[in-house]
Amino acid sequence: MTTSESDITPSAADRQHPMLKLALEIGPLMVFFFGNLRGPWLVQQFPALASLGGPLFVATALFMAATVLSLVVSKFVLGHLPIMPFISGLVVLVFGSLSIYLQDETFIKMKPTIINTLFGVALLGGLAFGKSLLGYVFNAAFQLDEAGWRKLTIRWGIFFLFLAVLNEVIWRNFSDDFWIAFKVWGTMPITILFTLAQMPLIMKHTVAPAVETEK
Repeated sequence: MTTSESDITPSAADRQHPMLKLALEIGPLMVFFFGNLRGPWLVQQFPALASLGGPLFVATALFMAATVLSLVVSKFVLGHLPIMPFISGLVVLVFGSLSIYLQDETFIKMKPTIINTLFGVALLGGLAFGKSLLGYVFNAAFQLDEAGWRKLTIRWGIFFLFLAVLNEVIWRNFSDDFWIAFKVWGTMPITILFTLAQMPLIMKHTVAPAVETEK
């Protein structure tokens, strides 16, 4: 049975396998980067890959396989499927399949745009209905007051939309190699820096957990 845990809340298995958890999160991206970089060499070693198309399509197929493997290992070794990687994985499979079947790179290039827009709209849209969806994901890791959850949700919602726009700018104006390199070596550092920048807000709005009284 799948446990409902947030992406940043470590389970007992997460604490026992921290490097495995990190590898599962960044591994598929590294496979994507390698597949595009060494596409012609991979086709020489495995001629069947030639039927997929150019290097980007080979990289896309490997990305899809690595994503599925990552989710399977996460489920059976760590005991849960992280929400965001799971949704992202579904989009990877759909858009990756369309890219290869139609031989159109646009679908896989727009995948980050679709995912980040989906997350951004969901977070900001939830606030419009009085729901801080970020709180449902991170409430086991942080205990914030209502104002804190609202501010953090707004910031993450805007940040996801920023990443969506940034992806559109990069893939439409630069080479495939630059886009893939930025996807691996640019987006991740930006996200880490943004996350660290939220710590003052989190510390300011953290509330002490309620103490259960014995009956």
